[in-house]
Amino acid sequence: MLSRPERTPPGHVLPVFPWDTLTETRARACAHPDGLVDLTVGTPVDPVAPVIREALAADSAQPGYPATAGTPPLRRAIVDALARRYGVTGLTPDAVLPAIGTKELIAGLPAQLGLGPGHTVVVPEVAYPTYEVGALLAGCTVIRADSLMQLGPSSPTLLYLNSPSNPTGKILGTPHLRKVVGWARERGVIVAADECYLGLAWEGEAPSILDPRVSEGDHTGLLALHSLSKTSNLASYRAGFVAGDPALVAELLEVRKHSGLMMPLPVQSAMTAALTDDAHEVEQRERYRVRREQLRPAVAAAGFRIDNSEAGLYLWATRGEPCRDTAEWFAERGVLVAPGEFYGPAGARHVRIALTASDATIEEAVRRLS
Repeated sequence: MLSRPERTPPGHVLPVFPWDTLTETRARACAHPDGLVDLTVGTPVDPVAPVIREALAADSAQPGYPATAGTPPLRRAIVDALARRYGVTGLTPDAVLPAIGTKELIAGLPAQLGLGPGHTVVVPEVAYPTYEVGALLAGCTVIRADSLMQLGPSSPTLLYLNSPSNPTGKILGTPHLRKVVGWARERGVIVAADECYLGLAWEGEAPSILDPRVSEGDHTGLLALHSLSKTSNLASYRAGFVAGDPALVAELLEVRKHSGLMMPLPVQSAMTAALTDDAHEVEQRERYRVRREQLRPAVAAAGFRIDNSEAGLYLWATRGEPCRDTAEWFAERGVLVAPGEFYGPAGARHVRIALTASDATIEEAVRRLS
């Protein structure tokens, strides 16, 4: 009988799925006499704009396989939207690629770029968990660092940036991004910038890694990751994309063609409509602005310090105690928030409070905190 090595299920190398650890806290919040106010996961609750739904329906009868690279109108819409909304210039349609949700893209990015054992991936100290998960699934080593000095003599292959940040809402300014890009180019490091919240800056400007003030018009080694879940409410559509270095995008396309990672054609059409129409995005941004202006002072008045939170869909709050204790304090009031340790050890004394709830739910949260 042939011998073979023991199989190691992928889940064995991964951290515990954080939301699974909130069961008891959720139950306590649900037991509140007035019910649960859930301010944990940043999932949209507002309607999808008619122009997007109509585009989805218009191509719903197409029976053939869609193109992994995306339709020409979609690729052009991505290029034009990045230029119009964020000042990104120098992109061509062959330097963009749709993804079946940005989380899928991030989870597979290290492996799809050819990384594996012996490669190092740098993630922010407080970070969206999927950066680490994707690196671990590929067999990479993970380093948490917010400054280049922390990296010392290490030679990473891939470095993640997230600005505006999830969960902290911190914006990395142009000088910071320029410094990272220069450092990475000297060492041949790929920079992947998660820019899912780029359109939701409340205080100051949030530049893209592809902004000519940052990249000097050269996108070599740079990838910008975008999502339509936030300002277009398309979380259920799984609509995201990557843009940047044409050579890296071509590598991703080749792998994704072989893997069958094709965005459904009706969703590609919906994305095209969403990226072409700015009115619905402005309207949704205004909804979040109003909710933020209601919730932020209520959290502060309840005795919390709000750190960063200049952008994005969350408040990053603390009162100097372990985050699980803070989460329990909220749960006693029927409000569920995300413990900051979900995003790394450096978040252990903060909680993340989402603005992605209906107007009525935000008003109820304010009432309970008062």
